[in-house]
Amino acid sequence: MKSFYLKLFFLSFSAVAFSQTGHIMQGVGAVNMSMGGASTAQPLDISGALQWNPASISVFNEKILKFDIGLFSGSPKLYSTFGPFTGSAEDDKGLSPMPALAMVWGKEGSKHTFGVSAFGISGFGVDFAEDLNYPQDLLGNPNPNFNPNEPTNPINFPQFAGGFGNLYSDYMLLQVGFTWAYQVSEKFSIGVEPTINYGALKIGPNPLARPDFTGKGYPTSDRAGSIGFGAQIGMFYDTQSGFKIGASYKTEQYFGDMKFDSKYLDGSKAPEAKFTMNYPAVYSIGIGYSKTNFDFALDYRYVDYENAEGFEKSGWEVADNGFPTGAVNGFGWKSISIISTGLQYKGIDKLPLRVGYTYSSNPINEDENLTFFSMPATAVIAHAFQFGFSYPINDSFSFDAVYHHGISDGKTKGTMLNPTPDVMGGSWNADTNPLGAIPSSVSYDMTTDLVMVGITYTFNK
Repeated sequence: MKSFYLKLFFLSFSAVAFSQTGHIMQGVGAVNMSMGGASTAQPLDISGALQWNPASISVFNEKILKFDIGLFSGSPKLYSTFGPFTGSAEDDKGLSPMPALAMVWGKEGSKHTFGVSAFGISGFGVDFAEDLNYPQDLLGNPNPNFNPNEPTNPINFPQFAGGFGNLYSDYMLLQVGFTWAYQVSEKFSIGVEPTINYGALKIGPNPLARPDFTGKGYPTSDRAGSIGFGAQIGMFYDTQSGFKIGASYKTEQYFGDMKFDSKYLDGSKAPEAKFTMNYPAVYSIGIGYSKTNFDFALDYRYVDYENAEGFEKSGWEVADNGFPTGAVNGFGWKSISIISTGLQYKGIDKLPLRVGYTYSSNPINEDENLTFFSMPATAVIAHAFQFGFSYPINDSFSFDAVYHHGISDGKTKGTMLNPTPDVMGGSWNADTNPLGAIPSSVSYDMTTDLVMVGITYTFNK
């Protein structure tokens, strides 16, 4: 029974994160999201401070509890073209909840501040329906229901007709952190946060497994999970004249193998597939400025995908005979830069207003033709815009809210790839065409929307 409740807790907080910057969340909680995620040197609330700079919780001198809940909607769209056939598919996952829980213990005059948090910090998910308007199957048998006057999306043809069928993915990562900050001086603090993580992935068809080229295709897998560990360290300097400086380093979060139980289309059991996907190291530096009725924050983050297991490799797994097996090695993402900025205006009594903006570069390397491998993880948002506010209900309770809208920077484009040694009548070549590119195209874009509210409770204020 205990294991059931523990699993329920993990799923409640991690199955909800659909990311904006690569596969990581740009912010945590209504206040931090409304500032574009910028918090490394401007700790306006405990959630943002715990997420981006453990040293900055030293500014809180009370016991504070914060809970946020939001509804997230992502609208990825997948496009493909093969010969005369072209079309698109829209995601069908609907709304997803997004909670965040945090608590900080501080005391006036003490150099020590402690915190604990449970955040869904990473995730992606798509659900592109199978397209049954295909002309013929792989054996050349015509489809009697094919309508050439209707648009058709080749990438979502059934597997027996050369496509992937219903392309589905659901990845989630919960991080629980235990934070300690020490105030070295009136102006300078340091902090450390050991972290425990739970990540889980469900995907179908599963490109991480070897397909059966005799007709069974790629298998569909049950959800697989693994535990990971890491840490974050930070430092925070407040000049006491308005300017603040902060920096933090979140180590790579190291996970064990996810082991997938899979079945082929005919229901037969597929060999077990294993995959390790770590959370990349994140380097953050920020500045803050507070004066009278204004609080300004600006953060720069570097997300090191290129050195994180599961993201650094790309292409197909190669068998001993030198030919690809059809299993995918990894995403092949490049490291990205993120810029977050936010402004809070406190000139309206009991109604501080906030605006935020986040920019993220694209981790998917179009130049190396790796777009195809990231179809299950299309949540790449280049520009995100936020507006939020707070309202103090009384001396102990405060209400927070934010609205977010994110957009892609155009389409992420590439070609379709085929791992079979005889691609398009023999065009596959390990030297000239190692990925098995075929005359075709695949691309995707996305918009996101989020409404989130939160409650902050300050004990004995």
